[in-house]
Amino acid sequence: MDDFSPSSSTQTRTFPGQFSYLAEIGEFVARAAGAAGLGADAAYAVEMAVDEACTNIIVHAYGGEGRGDIECTCQINGNGLTVTLRDRGCAFDPSSVPEPDVDAELRDRQEGGLGLYLIRKLMDDVRFKFTPDAGNVLTMVKRKGTDA
Repeated sequence: MDDFSPSSSTQTRTFPGQFSYLAEIGEFVARAAGAAGLGADAAYAVEMAVDEACTNIIVHAYGGEGRGDIECTCQINGNGLTVTLRDRGCAFDPSSVPEPDVDAELRDRQEGGLGLYLIRKLMDDVRFKFTPDAGNVLTMVKRKGTDA
């Protein structure tokens, strides 16, 4: 079991890039959210954002299951929780994903882009970075006292 301290702690775990590990990743993040003092709604928002991001890594960065790992780092600080996901899949440029028209009729919506939109709505701060050495790095922040 992961030993998160309520005041300050950083834990990193590496998971296989497979859908069957999404629940385990979610449990890891949920324990960190609890230790960070996030409320139930905020903790759920973090879990949803991480689940969506990991699904995107498996599907888009790796092009399928079992083609790489997902490194998940949870850092607790006095303000809340920072979750960093790292993969070594195809480079991702978030600016290449158009903003979805969430007001359009379902039949008129373009495919894709809702996952990124959801992640940005659920989290307080979302940053993407790609370098050939580090791969794709997604950093998401949830502050105490904020909800989804």
